[in-house]
Amino acid sequence: MDFDDSPEEIALRAEVRAWLDEHAVRRDPEALAGMRTYRTRTEAEDEALVAEARAWQRTKADSGWAAPSWPAELGGRDLSPLLAGVFAAEEVHYDVVGRMFTVGTDMVGPTLIEWGTDEQRRRHLPRILRADDIWCQLFSEPGAGSDLAGLSTRALRDGDEWVVTGQKVWTTGAHYSDLGILLARTDPDVPKHRGITAIAVDMRAPGVDVRPLRQIDGTIHFNEVFLDEVRVPVADTIGPVGSGWGVALTMLTNERASIGGGSMYSVDQLVQLARESGRLGDPLIRQRLADMYTRDEILRFLGYRVRTAAASGRLPGPESSVMKLAVSARYEVGGDLMLDIEGAAGALMGDDAPYGGRFQDLFMGQWAPRIGGGTDQVQRNIIGERVLGLPGDIRVDKDVAFRDLRRA
Repeated sequence: MDFDDSPEEIALRAEVRAWLDEHAVRRDPEALAGMRTYRTRTEAEDEALVAEARAWQRTKADSGWAAPSWPAELGGRDLSPLLAGVFAAEEVHYDVVGRMFTVGTDMVGPTLIEWGTDEQRRRHLPRILRADDIWCQLFSEPGAGSDLAGLSTRALRDGDEWVVTGQKVWTTGAHYSDLGILLARTDPDVPKHRGITAIAVDMRAPGVDVRPLRQIDGTIHFNEVFLDEVRVPVADTIGPVGSGWGVALTMLTNERASIGGGSMYSVDQLVQLARESGRLGDPLIRQRLADMYTRDEILRFLGYRVRTAAASGRLPGPESSVMKLAVSARYEVGGDLMLDIEGAAGALMGDDAPYGGRFQDLFMGQWAPRIGGGTDQVQRNIIGERVLGLPGDIRVDKDVAFRDLRRA
């Protein structure tokens, strides 16, 4: 594989930079005082962040940059995943809220393009592009996380409507979302992977109760979502009834590929932190900074592999699992390093901490890529089975009807 930019990529990168220079302010790669972590603690902060992100999303949509890999007739630019990645790689260098609506643009949108009806695409895709509708992912449940196919939320058919009852948890952004893509069990008499259906749910419909989960550092990121006999039109079913597992795999694969689309902090900023903290001369710190640089280079090359797979017409498979695992390790190692550089002050939070606690916020956020889109352990299973050819886990419930499974 040639890792140098092709003439087409060089021209596109110049076009992207010119557009970004015109519409946004470029970040100082070493500045620490103006760093933003996008972790909110109050409803007002949440609303302000969503409004800022929505305004930027609409600016991108006006020029076709909101989802450049989408077909042009759907508001994109018909770019290959490899070329679309040029915009994402450049956008992270500007002071914009650029990755807040990736559930819509990177996950729901491609899923609707593959699985949705013409009417669903006409109704939803333009509103996703402009963030007129914000989407969340209603997958995980208290009893179904890594074993997602064990979900128990049920949808019963009543004429032209589904009646949905159940509970979801760890739903990112549900408290400000307009719509959610829900997995529900519609047939308990077949094995668990085959009785699931994907449905688009109005998050403000009667019977939907969203309860934010405040984390130990005061931020709100996740939510519980309770569904009490929520009525949803059957017309909002995504894909054929019973094909929800395939829809979910499309969503999760795109999620894994999107994780690592841009880092919240750079090695240059960690070097500057070490310099300002008087730790840059410490040989152990310097060695760990070199390790971080190496990890970032590995991620850059893994990103090429994922986008090359997509450009060849394949959904990213094991490649995206390898990349996601590398992203997780990068955030874990980087989170520990930044607080070690700060020394005893790294134990402080908020305004008492150096730089207003920005690095503490980043440290607390390192769990996100390690859980979202499938935990590190799930990714290792995928790599072991699909890349290394190791025997799969023994699945005694593979051919057993969900109704007959023993559940705690």
